[in-house]
Parts: sequence; structure tokens; C-alpha cells
Amino acid sequence: MRARGAGGAARLAGAAAAAVLLALVAACGVGQSGGGRSTDVADQGYQSGDGSTTTWPAAARTGAVALSGTDADGQGVDVAAWRGDVVLVNTWYAACPPCRAEAPTLVALADDYAAKGLHVVGLNGTDTAGTVAAFTRQFAVPYPTIVDTDGSATAALQGIVPLNAVPTTILLDRQGRVAARVLGLLDDSTARALIDDLLAEPAPGASRAPDAATEPTP
Repeated sequence: MRARGAGGAARLAGAAAAAVLLALVAACGVGQSGGGRSTDVADQGYQSGDGSTTTWPAAARTGAVALSGTDADGQGVDVAAWRGDVVLVNTWYAACPPCRAEAPTLVALADDYAAKGLHVVGLNGTDTAGTVAAFTRQFAVPYPTIVDTDGSATAALQGIVPLNAVPTTILLDRQGRVAARVLGLLDDSTARALIDDLLAEPAPGASRAPDAATEPTP
């Protein structure tokens, strides 16, 4: 009887150890998708967005956004200087995985649309100027980022359009009004469609050219 008791205890101990091991394996797998990429962001320091896009028709857009600050080089940045052009504002910080993943997309957009009337500006309320500068060098970012450690620029934008995730991308029309918002990782094709639509809108004060059918004859 004593031998059987010892064997039973051993089996119980082994079963308990196996249960602990399985629990640890399961815990390590939490948030993993089928491709092995983590989708659990609770402990990663950023808020997840699902890539959802919200747009506002011109008639429903509110007043121009007041967004300004200083970049990593100490230079002033003010989106008011870009009135008449389209502006893309992207919130990010260096340790945010989706921010790093979308950096090449944003660089490509800035390069491809620079001559067409698009300005891109980053908004970082987490990192120091040195960290922002290092990220800029690593990804060859051609546009400035407002280093918003005091939160004032973020608060100004948040008062107009909720920033419910990091990253969030905001598009301002030619009048500086919020026209679109993308929560989470920015999709290249979605971004280009939104930008093309806004660039097609007339600049403030521009008169529309008459149609050929209504042009006066000499």
C-alpha cells in the first residue's frame, strides 16, 4: 500500500508539473495570430487600432486645425503655413511596432506626393528629441515630427478629432480641416485614395474652370 501511495503521489506531482507547463505555453501564445505575429497589445505600450477609416464630406468639416510645435532639430513647425495644400498628420513613437511597420509607407507617400501638394508631419508625444532624430535617420524620414512632450499639440488635435489609437493618421484638406482619420496601421492603397480625393478638391478661393460646353464662343 505504501509503494502504491508513493507512486500515486509521483503521478500527481507529474500531472501538476505538466499542467503548469501547459499553462506557461498557453500564456506565451496569447495574442498570437496564425502567422505568429502578436496581436495582444496590452503590455506593449500602445493602443491598437483596427485600420478603420472615417471620412467627413466637405460640408461637414469643422474649422481649420491649429497644430504647431518644434521638431527634433529645434525648428518650428506650423501646419497653418501649408494652407492650400493637403496635410497628413501621423501620431507615432519609436517603440510602437505598427508605427515602425508603417514608416516605409509614410516615407513613400511623402516622396511620391511632395510635388503634388501633400505635406506630411509626425506627432510624437512620448519620445525625446534624440529618439525622434534616431528614428528619422533609421527610416530616412523626409518630413518633420513635432516633439510634443508637453502634450499641447496633441491636445489641440484631440479637441477636434479623437485620437483613439497609436498610430493614428489624420488628413487635413486644403483649408486645414479634418477630412479623414485612420486608426492603426496605415494601408498604402487606402492612404493614396484619400490623398488623391483631397488633392482633387479645389484650393480655397479657387474658381472652377467652366466646362467646355458652357465656354463662351469668341
